[in-house]
Amino acid sequence: MRLAFMGSPDFAVPALRALHAAGHEIAAVYCQPPRPAGRGQRETPCPVHRAALALGLPVRSPARLRKDTAEHAAFAALDLDAAVVAAYGLILPRPMLDAPRRGCLNIHASLLPRWRGAAPIQAAILAGDAESGVTIMQMEEGLDTGPMLLKDGAPIGPRTTTPELHDALAGIGADLILRALAENPAPELQPEAGVTYAPKLSKEDGRLDWSQDAAALDRRVRALNPWPGTFFLHGAEPIRVLAAEPAPGAGAPGTVLDEAATVACGSGALRLLRLQRPGRGPLPAADFLRGFPLPRGTVLA
Repeated sequence: MRLAFMGSPDFAVPALRALHAAGHEIAAVYCQPPRPAGRGQRETPCPVHRAALALGLPVRSPARLRKDTAEHAAFAALDLDAAVVAAYGLILPRPMLDAPRRGCLNIHASLLPRWRGAAPIQAAILAGDAESGVTIMQMEEGLDTGPMLLKDGAPIGPRTTTPELHDALAGIGADLILRALAENPAPELQPEAGVTYAPKLSKEDGRLDWSQDAAALDRRVRALNPWPGTFFLHGAEPIRVLAAEPAPGAGAPGTVLDEAATVACGSGALRLLRLQRPGRGPLPAADFLRGFPLPRGTVLA
């Protein structure tokens, strides 16, 4: 098939590579424009951009689409059978949704209608879901509201992290989009029951609220690393928590209970396993505490 591929982050890369390896003609790859990154703030292409260049595919990176009629015309001129979209980051306007003969197919990282929106992987772990998955959806103008073509699930275990679930779902998405293009399954409307939304995350979402129970804070640490990251304040200094686990203990929320960085929560306690100060490298808790002690009785904010 003659396709456009539209995606930006690591999640989309396995699907792009799978489509290319399967022999589909990828007329253009759309992704977010290069952005400043790193200490030098160099303009850096996104993962899909880099993968497309490695495959020898033409890349387009418009900054906006909604009112850019020239971009709409250029997209229509590609004469596509379908467009495959995976975490692209820009909203496709109606002229672009309608241009390919089979429309635009989205690889969405949840079992729709649960977790429509920007951060479905993190939302599933935060909520304590036992399962996530991927839905191939026919795109329309609503937010992840389109008819479903294929689904496949993946378990979420008690210690599953966002990077682990992300990689599992990226692989599932690559397999499913090949099937959807080959099988052309009949679309199924999403049910109205069970709709939930996963909003875009911000840095403040990562602040640990010690009044919550330990299980909820453990899920937050597993869900929100590496982005936006989880943290607490000690004085005015934000300390990142990169790994933690529930532990026995009780006390006033936020109180350090022992020399192993076990912190009392609203219910139970959370043992901090990997920590990082601003401008420093991440360390196991034992090493971190040798240079930055958190004595028993310290109250964390």
